Amino acid sequence: MKTLICGSIAYDTIMVFHDRFKNHILPDQIHILNVAFLVPDMRREFGGCAGNIAYNLKLLGGEPVIMATVGDDIGPYLQRVESLGISRMHMRLVPDTYTAQAFITTDLDDNQITAFHPGAMNHSHLNHVGEAGRVALGIVAPDGREGMVQHAREFHEAGIPFIFDPGQGLPMFGGEELLRFLQLADYCAVNDYEARLLCERTGKSLEQLAGMVKALVVTLGASGSEIHTNGRRLHIPSVTPDDVVDPTGCGDAYRAGLLYGIAHGMDWDQTGRLASLLGSIKIAHRGGQNHRPSREEIGARYREAFGDSIW
Repeated sequence: MKTLICGSIAYDTIMVFHDRFKNHILPDQIHILNVAFLVPDMRREFGGCAGNIAYNLKLLGGEPVIMATVGDDIGPYLQRVESLGISRMHMRLVPDTYTAQAFITTDLDDNQITAFHPGAMNHSHLNHVGEAGRVALGIVAPDGREGMVQHAREFHEAGIPFIFDPGQGLPMFGGEELLRFLQLADYCAVNDYEARLLCERTGKSLEQLAGMVKALVVTLGASGSEIHTNGRRLHIPSVTPDDVVDPTGCGDAYRAGLLYGIAHGMDWDQTGRLASLLGSIKIAHRGGQNHRPSREEIGARYREAFGDSIW
C-alpha cells in the first residue's frame, strides 16, 4: 500500500557549542546582539520531514513515496534514497537552487539556535498529488506554503485520506486557513505547543478541532501523547528509551507509526503505541535517520514495552 509523503527534503548541519548560550548572550544587550560560537563538533545529516517520515515508514515495512522539490546539491541524498529502496520519482529537481538546509547549533543544555534556508522547498507547488498515481494514504508535512495548501486540496479532491502535519510551518497560516486544512484532512498531528497555537489561531478548543477530523493527535514529549477520536481521549504512554541523545526527527518517526497503523487498519491504541515506540527508538540516536532496527526488532521492542504483539 503506497503512502504519499508530501514535505521537505533537507540537509541538517548540526554543530555543538561546548558551553551554554546563556553565558554569552546578555539580556540587557540583546538589541545589539553580535556573538560568535566556536563549534568544534559538526556533522551533516540527511533530514527534512518527508525524508525522515519515509525512512521510518520503510523500517516498518511500509511503501513510502516521497514528493518534494530539491536543489542542485541533491546527489548524495538521491543515492541514499535509492539505497534504501525508496522511490525518488517524485523528488523534483529545481535548477539553480539549493536543497533546503538547516544549520543548527546546540549548547550543553540542549538549547538550539537554527537558521533555515528553504531553497527548492519554496517551489513545492510544482508537484501535484495526481502525478503519484495510485496511493492509498498521504500526509501533508511542513513544506513550502503554497505547496502545502495545494497538496491538501489535491488529496481531498482525489478522495485520498491524509494527515495534516503543520509542524514548524504552522505559523505561516492564519486561523481560517488552518480551519480549511482541517476541513480537508482526515487526521491531524501536532505537538503540545502547536496544539495551543492551533487553538489560539482558530479561536476553537481542542475538542472542537478534534471534532473536525477522524483523529487529532497531540504529542507530549516524555509524557506520551493523546489521541482525540470519536469524542474520546486516549492517552498513549511514552516508551523509556535506551538513551536520550537527540530529539531531532522524533516527531517524524512518530508520524511514520501513525501512517503505518492507519494504512493497516490498526486500532488507535495500537497505532499510537507503535508511533510512541518509534519516537523512543529514534531519540537514542543522533540525526533523523541513523537508527536501524529491523522490523523484527521493532516487534520485539513493542512486546517488551506493551506486553502484546504488533505483528
